[in-house]
Amino acid sequence: MPKIHAASVADHRSQQRAALLDAAREVLAEGDASKVTFAEVARRTGLARNSVYKYFPDRGHLLTEVVREAAPRWTERIRATLAAAGDSPEERVAAHVTAQLEMVRDGEHRVARATADAQDAAALRAGADEAHRALLDPLVDALRELGDDDPLMTARLLQGFVNAATTALEAGAAYDAVADRTVRLAVAALRGLSPR
Repeated sequence: MPKIHAASVADHRSQQRAALLDAAREVLAEGDASKVTFAEVARRTGLARNSVYKYFPDRGHLLTEVVREAAPRWTERIRATLAAAGDSPEERVAAHVTAQLEMVRDGEHRVARATADAQDAAALRAGADEAHRALLDPLVDALRELGDDDPLMTARLLQGFVNAATTALEAGAAYDAVADRTVRLAVAALRGLSPR
């Protein structure tokens, strides 16, 4: 019988599953989703390749779980940043934009946008769509509190600035310059919605 290093078999399985997800996340953060293979995550965790199948039926499920498990962490990071921001609409939008761009800078976006071969695309898209919706929730809440009559539409449009900035950062643009310009554009756009 294999040796377990946990209080129970259930705890051991939970730890092993978490280790596999961590290993897959590390590979994704390195920038190439195609390198997330059962052989690679097994190697990084010290498990046999066939042991990975006890936790995930296939690679698509593994990748989807990585994205889905990351979403609450990203959302909490944004909520914490918004909570620390001031009460003005400008400060809260600036905080939301800044939090997302910091995650891009820190490599988290590589996990969210992980794209692999066609067989994984649908599963990854489902996980990424869920993550993106969750990321908008704190901004929608803030815009609603500010009296926006269509906070979801406003949040989606403001997200366009973040998406364009993400593309620029991934193409090698300087973080400080892109982040500063994106925040200024988003704040200016928000001011454009204010009653005249």
